[in-house]
Amino acid sequence: MRLVWFVANIATPSRFQRFWTKRQAESTVMCKELRTRLLRLGPRAFNGPLLEGVCPEGEQVYPSNLLGGNLHKYWKSMQATQSARGNQTTNPADTESILETTVQALKEGQVVAVPTDTIYGLACLAQNSEAVGKVYDIKGRHSGKPLAICVGEVEDVYKCCKVTVPEALLRDLLPGPVTLVMERSDKLNQDLNPFTSLVGVRIPDHAFIRQLSQMCGEPLALTSANVTSHTSTVAVHEFQELWSRLAVVVDGGPIGDQTPQSRLGSTVVDLSATGKYCIIRPGCALSPTVTLLEERYGLIRWNRNWDGGD
Repeated sequence: MRLVWFVANIATPSRFQRFWTKRQAESTVMCKELRTRLLRLGPRAFNGPLLEGVCPEGEQVYPSNLLGGNLHKYWKSMQATQSARGNQTTNPADTESILETTVQALKEGQVVAVPTDTIYGLACLAQNSEAVGKVYDIKGRHSGKPLAICVGEVEDVYKCCKVTVPEALLRDLLPGPVTLVMERSDKLNQDLNPFTSLVGVRIPDHAFIRQLSQMCGEPLALTSANVTSHTSTVAVHEFQELWSRLAVVVDGGPIGDQTPQSRLGSTVVDLSATGKYCIIRPGCALSPTVTLLEERYGLIRWNRNWDGGD
């Protein structure tokens, strides 16, 4: 059972014990300084990135094996294998409550931490300029580094980006551990990455953050949950120094296997040039992504200087 800690008002062990007993049935953990909410999702059947070229059983998967279907089906087959090993799910009522609390915080212009299919991320409403500024401040991020956005469905990509690739390509890659960089829509907040006409868009293969974006009804600005230049995080305790500056921390449990490869984050691909692609960051899905773009869609690889940030 998840518990509630209002530690700021606890003065002695005896008072703490009485308070603990009284609050056992509640489900929010509050940090002392700014009463940050730590909301714990139940165990997930699949929680982590699908590292390129390796099945959960250790079987090697070569790029050519992916051409008969799309990457999304590949990700799903990997998830099914892990699900069979331990099929535990989150109580729907608990998930709904956590979603509602997180949406409220976002609507109030706050920054939250959420799990994705690759690493933990910091999120705010992309259309809220003040909230976007908070993300930069919390991370200590250089103002010239862009933030990606996150949406819930492929259809939402068209609202934020000027898409020049086939819809089938989007659906082959999304949802999944890939960030697609395209020309931004005029409707997107002009204060978000004002120094570039491009924007990276994600649809993580993680039900919680996709539902979160859909409930907000607008894109989320999304970046890794860590201080800039520090290692990306795959568990909430790894960015505990940031908690006091966040309204909500959603604990989805450890992501991946805690190895360096599990911290690579999404593969970032620039698709802004017609008929071409550019790898901005290799990430955790490089090989199958490149194979799909070249052999299924005939795109040509090129180089372009665009700092996707961390």
